[in-house]
Amino acid sequence: MKKDQIRAKLEKVLSALGCHDKELSVLFTDDRRMAALNRRYTGREGPTNVLAFPMVNACASMDQTPDVQTGLLGDVVISLDTAKKEAKELEETLDQTVDRLLIHGTLHLMGYDHVGTEEEASRMEREEERLMALIEKEEGIWHG
Repeated sequence: MKKDQIRAKLEKVLSALGCHDKELSVLFTDDRRMAALNRRYTGREGPTNVLAFPMVNACASMDQTPDVQTGLLGDVVISLDTAKKEAKELEETLDQTVDRLLIHGTLHLMGYDHVGTEEEASRMEREEERLMALIEKEEGIWHG
């Protein structure tokens, strides 16, 4: 997947979320680096598929949603090693897996959570499905 394709997909996702003219950074890395980030920032061992680091007011508690009035939403980090494994397990293309992880990470930047209540997890899952369907409809963007 090319940088321009990723940018176009994220612009469509952010627009659908009402975040016009917002920015986020995306880092693609390997399992080794992801494991180090996961340990450092979550206290969990081993790699994970995606991490999201929302830009929040430094004086606020970490459970607040990001201030979407600023231009920066935060950072999304994806392990391509883990994404490749997931794509194979889920029988989807690597591009589909990366799209799903980009959406998942972006939703975390927007304050969505799947670890809290069942209602929150369901809300996030529905939004992921809606956004995946939105970018899947874009033949020129999805299939590039």
